[in-house]
Amino acid sequence: MTAEELSKVIVTGMEDKKASDIVVMDLRDITSTMTDFFVICSGSSDTQVEGISNAVEETVFNRSNERPWRSEGKTNRQWVLMDYVNVVVHIFLKEKREFYQLEELWGDAKVTKINSH
Repeated sequence: MTAEELSKVIVTGMEDKKASDIVVMDLRDITSTMTDFFVICSGSSDTQVEGISNAVEETVFNRSNERPWRSEGKTNRQWVLMDYVNVVVHIFLKEKREFYQLEELWGDAKVTKINSH
């Protein structure tokens, strides 16, 4: 599965748990990045952040038999990072996302906003 296909699968997992403000950032044309894509979303509560991260992990595993190489933040459920090597997932509690402004740090990336229903 390509990094682009994996990004789409991750978005599906996020949408299943009603994640908001889903953004896919294509970092492939930026030099010195450690990954090809960031997929970022927000949850309105720590329970939703946990649910989104679980849904992403299940959806990716069911479609590609892959597990994250590394995962962080599942205990505090405010910012969960899931590293699939070529795609890094960031699931934020809404206030934390506003504070860290990851999208601003990677302003040169090609950004696709996902219109969630």
